[in-house]
Amino acid sequence: MSMDRRKFLKLLGLAGVGLGVGSDFILMSPAEASSGKALPSSGERLGMVIDMRKLTDADFERMIDACHSVHNVPTLIPEKNDKKNEIKWIWTDTYDHSFPEQINDYHPRGLKERNFPLLCNHCDHPPCVRVCPTKATFKAKNGMVVQDPHRCIGCRFCMAGCPYGSRSFNYVDPRLYIDPAKKNPAFPTRTMGVVEKCTFCPERLVKGQPPACVEASRGGIIFGNLADSHSEIRKVLSTHFTLRRKPALGTMPSVFYIIGGEDHAG
Repeated sequence: MSMDRRKFLKLLGLAGVGLGVGSDFILMSPAEASSGKALPSSGERLGMVIDMRKLTDADFERMIDACHSVHNVPTLIPEKNDKKNEIKWIWTDTYDHSFPEQINDYHPRGLKERNFPLLCNHCDHPPCVRVCPTKATFKAKNGMVVQDPHRCIGCRFCMAGCPYGSRSFNYVDPRLYIDPAKKNPAFPTRTMGVVEKCTFCPERLVKGQPPACVEASRGGIIFGNLADSHSEIRKVLSTHFTLRRKPALGTMPSVFYIIGGEDHAG
């Protein structure tokens, strides 16, 4: 049976219960969401650390396939090399495009040639939320930047506001381009004229499962509660040097990258 919007949003609201945070998963009001103020304390702040030392291009392909399959992300064939029809929740890009503020002429050649997995950063201060006129994109108190395609009017302000290129627009009917062999009836499909992106998999979290990309990474991604000083993700962050994308913008991404080299014990 396919999941409709009402059931999915109800599931989204219950995801916090499945993670043991109860009412802390209450969504921010439209006024809070558009204010750009810091998150209220909820006892939870979800995030991930991507350990590039443990991942290869083959791992990235597996992660992308897992994410796109479970979320019914369409495979669109760009016409005449025009990528405007490409829908992506996770993708890869080079170091200089991923971390443009953190490059220099003396980086190892291998680093410059590597691909990095990219996705929505679920920022503390997401510009996409501030510019959305219908609150189709809003923030949960556990840190997830939520997207409701049924509120989306296709203005694409969120795409212009996001400095990471994390959102895709459905210029055509995406349901025509979902591989029938991979279609997941338990996850709602989208329609033409709406924006979509990574969600951090609340439908999996409520079942006690990690996000699809985390599971597919086979230990290459650590996912957890940044607000818990005793969590695995906090222990990893306290003992390894990590990078976040475009830190000068002040968006405070919740996705961190371990690039490599020596660990830095804290």
